[in-house]
Amino acid sequence: MPNYLLGAYGFFTLCLLAASIISIVFSFVWRKQDLILNMVFSHADLNAGLALGICLLITTFLAVGAIVQRNHVTIGLVVLNWALIGDALATLVVGSFVWFYTLRERAEFHTTYAELQPSGRIAIQDMYSCCGYFNATDLVEFGGKFCTDAAFANSLNTTVSDNFCVTPVTKDADVSLNDVFTSVYGFMAVVIALFLTSLCVIKTRQEVERFKKIDAKRGGRGFV
Repeated sequence: MPNYLLGAYGFFTLCLLAASIISIVFSFVWRKQDLILNMVFSHADLNAGLALGICLLITTFLAVGAIVQRNHVTIGLVVLNWALIGDALATLVVGSFVWFYTLRERAEFHTTYAELQPSGRIAIQDMYSCCGYFNATDLVEFGGKFCTDAAFANSLNTTVSDNFCVTPVTKDADVSLNDVFTSVYGFMAVVIALFLTSLCVIKTRQEVERFKKIDAKRGGRGFV
Protein backbone atom coordinates (compact mmCIF):
# COMPACT_ATOMS: atom_id res chain seq x y z
CA MET A 1 0.00 0.00 0.00
CA PRO A 2 1.38 3.45 -0.90
CA ASN A 3 2.92 5.34 2.00
CA TYR A 4 0.84 8.46 1.30
CA LEU A 5 -2.38 6.45 1.61
CA LEU A 6 -1.23 4.83 4.85
CA GLY A 7 -0.21 8.24 6.13
CA ALA A 8 -3.58 9.76 5.30
CA TYR A 9 -5.35 6.86 7.01
CA GLY A 10 -3.23 7.30 10.13
CA PHE A 11 -3.73 11.07 10.16
CA PHE A 12 -7.52 10.88 9.94
CA THR A 13 -7.58 8.13 12.56
CA LEU A 14 -5.67 10.43 14.94
CA CYS A 15 -8.13 13.24 14.12
CA LEU A 16 -11.01 10.92 14.98
CA LEU A 17 -9.32 10.06 18.27
CA ALA A 18 -8.91 13.78 19.03
CA ALA A 19 -12.59 14.39 18.23
CA SER A 20 -13.67 11.61 20.58
CA ILE A 21 -11.49 12.92 23.40
CA ILE A 22 -12.78 16.47 22.95
CA SER A 23 -16.39 15.29 23.04
CA ILE A 24 -15.88 13.13 26.13
CA VAL A 25 -13.79 15.65 28.08
CA PHE A 26 -16.15 18.59 27.54
CA SER A 27 -19.15 16.40 28.39
CA PHE A 28 -17.63 16.05 31.86
CA VAL A 29 -16.08 19.52 32.24
CA TRP A 30 -19.34 21.33 31.43
CA ARG A 31 -21.16 19.54 34.24
CA LYS A 32 -19.60 21.98 36.70
CA GLN A 33 -21.78 24.41 38.66
CA ASP A 34 -22.10 27.42 36.37
CA LEU A 35 -25.39 29.30 36.01
CA ILE A 36 -25.12 30.19 32.33
CA LEU A 37 -23.41 26.98 31.27
CA ASN A 38 -26.05 24.92 33.08
CA MET A 39 -28.76 26.89 31.27
CA VAL A 40 -27.13 26.28 27.90
CA PHE A 41 -26.39 22.56 28.28
CA SER A 42 -28.73 20.21 30.13
CA HIS A 43 -27.64 16.81 31.44
CA ALA A 44 -29.38 15.25 28.42
CA ASP A 45 -27.28 17.40 26.07
CA LEU A 46 -24.07 16.46 27.87
CA ASN A 47 -25.01 12.78 27.85
CA ALA A 48 -25.57 13.00 24.10
CA GLY A 49 -22.10 14.51 23.70
CA LEU A 50 -20.64 11.76 25.88
CA ALA A 51 -22.37 9.06 23.83
CA LEU A 52 -21.08 10.61 20.61
CA GLY A 53 -17.55 10.73 21.99
CA ILE A 54 -17.69 7.07 23.04
CA CYS A 55 -18.95 6.06 19.58
CA LEU A 56 -16.08 7.94 17.93
CA LEU A 57 -13.59 6.35 20.33
CA ILE A 58 -14.87 2.83 19.54
CA THR A 59 -14.62 3.64 15.83
CA THR A 60 -11.01 4.74 16.36
CA PHE A 61 -10.17 1.33 17.81
CA LEU A 62 -11.94 -0.31 14.85
CA ALA A 63 -9.82 1.79 12.48
CA VAL A 64 -6.60 0.64 14.13
CA GLY A 65 -7.69 -2.99 14.16
CA ALA A 66 -8.78 -2.87 10.52
CA ILE A 67 -5.53 -1.46 9.14
CA VAL A 68 -3.24 -3.95 10.93
CA GLN A 69 -5.01 -6.98 9.43
CA ARG A 70 -3.36 -8.91 6.64
CA ASN A 71 -3.59 -7.41 3.18
CA HIS A 72 -6.20 -9.85 1.87
CA VAL A 73 -8.51 -9.34 4.87
CA THR A 74 -10.82 -6.37 4.28
CA ILE A 75 -13.75 -7.32 6.52
CA GLY A 76 -12.39 -5.07 9.27
CA LEU A 77 -12.41 -2.09 6.91
CA VAL A 78 -15.96 -2.92 5.82
CA VAL A 79 -17.09 -2.99 9.47
CA LEU A 80 -15.24 0.28 10.01
CA ASN A 81 -17.10 1.91 7.13
CA TRP A 82 -20.47 0.88 8.54
CA ALA A 83 -19.41 2.27 11.92
CA LEU A 84 -18.39 5.53 10.24
CA ILE A 85 -21.79 5.78 8.56
CA GLY A 86 -23.40 5.41 12.00
CA ASP A 87 -21.05 8.05 13.41
CA ALA A 88 -21.93 10.41 10.56
CA LEU A 89 -25.65 10.05 11.26
CA ALA A 90 -25.16 10.58 15.01
CA THR A 91 -22.93 13.60 14.40
CA LEU A 92 -25.44 15.09 11.98
CA VAL A 93 -28.29 14.66 14.46
CA VAL A 94 -26.38 16.21 17.39
CA GLY A 95 -24.95 19.09 15.35
CA SER A 96 -28.28 19.90 13.69
CA PHE A 97 -30.11 19.80 17.04
CA VAL A 98 -27.72 22.38 18.49
CA TRP A 99 -27.87 24.49 15.33
CA PHE A 100 -31.68 24.46 15.33
CA TYR A 101 -31.66 25.52 18.99
CA THR A 102 -29.63 28.61 18.07
CA LEU A 103 -32.44 29.73 15.74
CA ARG A 104 -34.85 30.08 18.67
CA GLU A 105 -32.52 31.10 21.50
CA ARG A 106 -34.54 33.98 22.91
CA ALA A 107 -37.72 31.92 23.26
CA GLU A 108 -35.95 28.70 24.33
CA PHE A 109 -33.97 30.42 27.07
CA HIS A 110 -37.11 32.15 28.32
CA THR A 111 -38.42 28.70 29.26
CA THR A 112 -35.12 27.75 30.88
CA TYR A 113 -34.90 31.09 32.68
CA ALA A 114 -38.41 30.58 34.07
CA GLU A 115 -37.38 27.23 35.54
CA LEU A 116 -34.55 28.78 37.58
CA GLN A 117 -34.91 29.34 41.29
CA PRO A 118 -35.46 33.01 42.30
CA SER A 119 -31.92 33.07 43.71
CA GLY A 120 -30.60 31.99 40.32
CA ARG A 121 -32.46 34.77 38.52
CA ILE A 122 -31.19 37.31 41.05
CA ALA A 123 -27.63 36.08 40.47
CA ILE A 124 -28.03 36.53 36.71
CA GLN A 125 -29.52 40.01 37.16
CA ASP A 126 -26.56 41.00 39.31
CA MET A 127 -24.10 39.40 36.88
CA TYR A 128 -25.42 41.27 33.82
CA SER A 129 -26.91 44.34 35.56
CA CYS A 130 -30.37 43.64 34.14
CA CYS A 131 -33.95 43.43 35.40
CA GLY A 132 -36.38 40.81 34.11
CA TYR A 133 -36.06 38.72 30.97
CA PHE A 134 -37.88 40.43 28.08
CA ASN A 135 -38.83 43.50 30.13
CA ALA A 136 -38.90 44.82 33.69
CA THR A 137 -42.04 42.82 34.54
CA ASP A 138 -41.10 39.50 32.90
CA LEU A 139 -39.71 37.00 35.45
CA VAL A 140 -38.15 39.84 37.41
CA GLU A 141 -36.77 39.22 40.91
CA PHE A 142 -36.14 41.99 43.44
CA GLY A 143 -33.64 42.05 46.26
CA GLY A 144 -30.33 41.72 44.48
CA LYS A 145 -27.51 44.24 44.18
CA PHE A 146 -28.75 45.66 40.86
CA CYS A 147 -32.49 45.13 40.57
CA THR A 148 -33.43 46.31 44.04
CA ASP A 149 -37.12 47.14 43.65
CA ALA A 150 -39.97 47.72 41.19
CA ALA A 151 -39.38 51.47 41.10
CA PHE A 152 -35.81 50.98 39.88
CA ALA A 153 -36.89 48.36 37.34
CA ASN A 154 -39.55 50.64 35.90
CA SER A 155 -37.04 53.47 35.60
CA LEU A 156 -34.84 51.53 33.18
CA ASN A 157 -34.70 52.69 29.57
CA THR A 158 -36.78 50.21 27.57
CA THR A 159 -34.85 51.00 24.37
CA VAL A 160 -31.56 49.71 25.82
CA SER A 161 -31.56 45.96 25.25
CA ASP A 162 -28.90 45.28 27.90
CA ASN A 163 -31.22 46.59 30.60
CA PHE A 164 -33.10 43.28 30.35
CA CYS A 165 -31.52 39.85 30.70
CA VAL A 166 -32.55 38.33 27.35
CA THR A 167 -29.78 40.06 25.39
CA PRO A 168 -26.72 39.37 27.60
CA VAL A 169 -27.87 35.82 28.42
CA THR A 170 -28.44 34.80 24.79
CA LYS A 171 -25.27 36.62 23.70
CA ASP A 172 -23.08 34.47 25.96
CA ALA A 173 -25.10 31.34 25.23
CA ASP A 174 -24.82 31.93 21.48
CA VAL A 175 -21.02 31.84 21.66
CA SER A 176 -21.05 28.44 23.40
CA LEU A 177 -23.71 26.97 21.11
CA ASN A 178 -21.97 28.16 17.95
CA ASP A 179 -18.66 26.71 19.14
CA VAL A 180 -20.37 23.38 19.82
CA PHE A 181 -22.23 22.87 16.56
CA THR A 182 -19.24 24.15 14.55
CA SER A 183 -17.00 21.61 16.30
CA VAL A 184 -19.51 18.80 15.84
CA TYR A 185 -19.81 19.54 12.12
CA GLY A 186 -16.00 19.52 12.08
CA PHE A 187 -16.18 15.98 13.45
CA MET A 188 -18.33 15.15 10.42
CA ALA A 189 -15.51 16.24 8.10
CA VAL A 190 -13.12 13.87 9.89
CA VAL A 191 -15.59 10.98 9.69
CA ILE A 192 -16.16 11.51 5.95
CA ALA A 193 -12.43 11.84 5.25
CA LEU A 194 -11.64 8.59 7.08
CA PHE A 195 -14.53 6.85 5.30
CA LEU A 196 -13.20 7.87 1.87
CA THR A 197 -9.64 6.93 2.83
CA SER A 198 -10.85 3.53 4.02
CA LEU A 199 -12.54 2.94 0.67
CA CYS A 200 -9.26 3.75 -1.06
CA VAL A 201 -7.42 1.29 1.19
CA ILE A 202 -9.94 -1.46 0.38
CA LYS A 203 -9.61 -0.79 -3.36
CA THR A 204 -5.80 -0.77 -3.18
CA ARG A 205 -5.67 -4.03 -1.22
CA GLN A 206 -8.06 -5.71 -3.63
CA GLU A 207 -5.88 -4.66 -6.57
CA VAL A 208 -2.74 -5.95 -4.84
CA GLU A 209 -4.38 -9.31 -4.19
CA ARG A 210 -5.63 -9.51 -7.77
CA PHE A 211 -2.13 -8.94 -9.16
CA LYS A 212 -0.75 -11.52 -6.72
CA LYS A 213 -3.19 -14.12 -8.06
CA ILE A 214 -2.31 -13.24 -11.65
CA ASP A 215 1.37 -13.50 -10.79
CA ALA A 216 0.80 -16.89 -9.15
CA LYS A 217 -0.93 -18.19 -12.28
CA ARG A 218 2.13 -17.12 -14.32
CA GLY A 219 4.33 -19.22 -12.11
CA GLY A 220 5.51 -16.35 -9.96
CA ARG A 221 7.52 -14.85 -12.81
CA GLY A 222 5.83 -11.45 -12.54
CA PHE A 223 5.03 -9.12 -15.43
CA VAL A 224 7.38 -8.31 -18.27
